[in-house]
Amino acid sequence: MTVFPSNFLWGASTSPHQIEGNNINSDWWAREGLIPGMELSGDANDSYHRYREDMTLLAEAGLNAYRFGIEWARIEPRPGIFSPALIAHYRRMIDTALELGIQPIITLHHFSSPAWFAERGGWNAPDATDAFARYVETIAPILEGVSHVVTINEPNMLAMIINLEAAAARGDLAQWQSPTVESQSDSEYKQPPLPVPEPEDGAPLVTAHHVARDVLRDRTDAKVGWSVACQAFTAAPGGEARLEQVRWAFEDYYLDAARSDDYIGVQTYTSQQVDKDGLVPHPASPDNTMIGTAYRPDSLSVSVAHAAEVTGLPILVTENGIATPDDERRIAYTREALRGLAANVAGGVQVDGYLHWSLLDNYEWGHWSPTFGLIAVDRQTFVRTPKPSLAWLGRVAGSHGQSLS
Repeated sequence: MTVFPSNFLWGASTSPHQIEGNNINSDWWAREGLIPGMELSGDANDSYHRYREDMTLLAEAGLNAYRFGIEWARIEPRPGIFSPALIAHYRRMIDTALELGIQPIITLHHFSSPAWFAERGGWNAPDATDAFARYVETIAPILEGVSHVVTINEPNMLAMIINLEAAAARGDLAQWQSPTVESQSDSEYKQPPLPVPEPEDGAPLVTAHHVARDVLRDRTDAKVGWSVACQAFTAAPGGEARLEQVRWAFEDYYLDAARSDDYIGVQTYTSQQVDKDGLVPHPASPDNTMIGTAYRPDSLSVSVAHAAEVTGLPILVTENGIATPDDERRIAYTREALRGLAANVAGGVQVDGYLHWSLLDNYEWGHWSPTFGLIAVDRQTFVRTPKPSLAWLGRVAGSHGQSLS
């Protein structure tokens, strides 16, 4: 029986830089336009001003959770200078969610940092952890009523971004390679896979996460964890030994660092093979997504089972979705993914919720073309148009998963 618990969290996720617009004090804003092939975020979805409309659409569809971010670059535009107005703005967002019957799930860092932080060396600077802790201490008082806090989104992908930025600074990157978008246009374009960083590249992120976790446990009632990009890796013939190396560097290092957290956020979209040389590019297929990845809704079940085994923690699916212009295909993908998730639950894995990526079609870290959203957004007028998938997911939530049968 595909039934989820009555207190299961059903919703969708966003990140501030991708939807708010005009995040002018961030390192991403400074980076945009300087690297060939990178599009500008600009006004994005103007969700900085339209967050109530976005949340209302989510609530009216029957969903009860919304993961959104607090933008550090807005809160602390200069070192040690905090904006009371911006702190109050994000508290209003939390209050709006609660007013609408939505559980706010808050991300404190979703790829973007203050420009001054990046200029001083970013996460590799000697005082990086102190700077992040100061920010977390400042916003902790506004997190009352928040059930889950994600300290850092996808630290494994963030480590890749750090490597990519270093390559761009050296002039070794001819074209921007978005960490979330492998193809710039369609499934016929095949970009080589991003390099897997050494685990040591993530060490500053692990330290910062642990410090932030301690601050939040001391000053809030929220469950604290971080979200890891999980790839449901499989071994090609002869790639078994290399699989273990890749999986450790890419995700298990970060899962292992979460063992003392309150939960683990799982984010997954596809599966990928590993041979004796490393990651195998996704083969061409008419079923591939807009970003060139394989159509693998089963990756969610595989990733959840693996994350639960490594960490021993409750699971919160903080991102899962598909880049497609065909909303019926989005529904089909999500249906199969949720059936697999239901099997995880039936098998004894504690899963606290499912948050679809994304609530809105948004800025995908250098590109606008791939569409992941449950809601379309006109980039000129900002008119929101809910897709059938939003109502469909709401019906699944209302039936506690029984409608998946």
